[in-house]
Amino acid sequence: MRFEILYIPTTDLAASLAFYRDELGWSELWREGATTAAVVDPDGGIQVMLDQDPEARTGPMFVVDSVLAYDAERPATLEVLSAPAAIPGGYLAEYREPGGSVFYVIDQSTDAATDTDTDTDTDQLE
Repeated sequence: MRFEILYIPTTDLAASLAFYRDELGWSELWREGATTAAVVDPDGGIQVMLDQDPEARTGPMFVVDSVLAYDAERPATLEVLSAPAAIPGGYLAEYREPGGSVFYVIDQSTDAATDTDTDTDTDQLE
């Protein structure tokens, strides 16, 4: 499990993007539809995912190989807020730890871009 991104819900994606980009100098990494985007700090060490969903909870996202396996073996002290669900490229689940903090677990198990077996260097074969 590794920390990947801080998830921050927003009521206005355009305003949030403008703040991170124009006021903090962060760069936009990607967008998903009209309601979700990711930004990265100038040093490239911190990523924030902005999501236009005011009902969601702020929290860190941790990447695992399999959300389904993590959920099956998760500590009993975790409260499941959102059971594993399919998202573009993989699965996502949401938990609350005993102290009350919320965190997310994500994988990219169905994302074809994560398949490293197809990355071959044919130039060395010539």
